[in-house]
Amino acid sequence: MNYISETDIRNIVQKALAQAVPPASPAPASAGSAPAESPCGSGKKRTIAVGSDHGGYELKTIVIAYLQELGHTVIDCGTTGKEAVDYPDFALAVAEKIRSHEACRGIVIDAAGIGSCMAANKVPGVRAAMCVDYATASNSREHNNANVLSLGAGLLGVNQVKLIVKTFLETDFGGGRHARRVDKITDIEKKYMKEG
Repeated sequence: MNYISETDIRNIVQKALAQAVPPASPAPASAGSAPAESPCGSGKKRTIAVGSDHGGYELKTIVIAYLQELGHTVIDCGTTGKEAVDYPDFALAVAEKIRSHEACRGIVIDAAGIGSCMAANKVPGVRAAMCVDYATASNSREHNNANVLSLGAGLLGVNQVKLIVKTFLETDFGGGRHARRVDKITDIEKKYMKEG
């Protein structure tokens, strides 16, 4: 009996994801321009899109600084202050960066983390997960291959947020039986995209 290696599984999963979420049309390259870098980067350094509403603005600034401290590139999708704004606008901005492959992962923040998670999940190819601790962050990546982390600024302390963010970014998707289940999520998405 032949066994599939972990590398084979990861390659299969990456191909399936590439098929499920086709890349956006690339912008025309200018003469002499360097090839674009992958948002998932080499090693563990990635491009991360981050957005929040006014309720998550202060935490967003802390998260961005922490991501930069870890060596990641950050795309700030707003908001730019504490004036009242609508969380779906910023969750959409982050989700679109994932869909277009401009960012490898996303982080959305509002007061509770629920609404932004719901809004981001409306974008095809996005699997947003609201995480409140190490276990939910790890599970969302290992079992569900989440690509957007949703945080509730009013529910979490800074140290807990840093643990969640680091865990979310460093945990790999487990593949195997989990891949079959994530594929079923994608199938549901595709079924209802056809009807819309």
